Amino acid sequence: MGYNHEFSGLTENLHCVAPVRWRQFDNVLIAYWEATGDQGATGQYVSANPRLSIFFDDMSSISATAGDETRKLARAIFVPAGLQLRTRFSKPLKFAHVDIHMDYAWAVQFLSSALPRSAAIQILMKPAERNDISDIEPLARLLVDEICNPSRHDIFAESLGICLISGILDVGQPNPAMENARLTAAQMRKVTSRFQAGGGRRLSIAQMAAAVNLSESWFSLVFKNTTGMTPSQWQLQKRVDQARDLLSSSELSVADIADRLGFSDQAHLTKAFRQLVGETPASWRRNRLGG
Repeated sequence: MGYNHEFSGLTENLHCVAPVRWRQFDNVLIAYWEATGDQGATGQYVSANPRLSIFFDDMSSISATAGDETRKLARAIFVPAGLQLRTRFSKPLKFAHVDIHMDYAWAVQFLSSALPRSAAIQILMKPAERNDISDIEPLARLLVDEICNPSRHDIFAESLGICLISGILDVGQPNPAMENARLTAAQMRKVTSRFQAGGGRRLSIAQMAAAVNLSESWFSLVFKNTTGMTPSQWQLQKRVDQARDLLSSSELSVADIADRLGFSDQAHLTKAFRQLVGETPASWRRNRLGG
């Protein structure tokens, strides 16, 4: 992953009035433009990467054509990768805008932290626009200040860019149907098999999600909907159940059982066991087996 700039533009009677200010980060490139356009000026733009533009001036005198649809240019637009945007000025205009070009694979991963991967891909294939940017314009201006006069760590500008991306993309409101989504029985069997293959040792959420080819955030949501527990809670319950089996069926010490199941030490197992069972492993063994 990593941003690779592949952008082309062909313009007529458009003029930069100041040098372009830009900064490239790992997954995005942010550029600030100040320009003028004559009456009748035109532009044709296409990029191999998705991008968004936020304009600091009223752009309604400019017509914008994306695909087969022509509209007045909005104050904020998102243009999917590969989609050509054409513009035409109906009157002279001085304007400024900030562009955020993003790596496609990173954008999919970013959106998949909150949505199913398929939904993230669909969003990145669809143009989006906003005419009212009163809530995000201060962030855009703060980003421009940081691009033109860097004063903080790169993470500051990148974070502002991410905020603007999420503020413009048509993510929409949470879907109740999605919030109630569950793992299928087959998926749950795959997760359980993956856990059992580890011999009772804790898996990361990434490892569990990979067993059913889901993003970590989406897996965590549907897993809790399915089991009523977070992946960590579910695993801890399973590991304590295995500890009980070993306590009743073997002569292993509590310390040995803790080591076999991947607990950090005997105290860690004892704490978890007491929390879920209500007594220590040693006490549970004595009460069940006698002696």
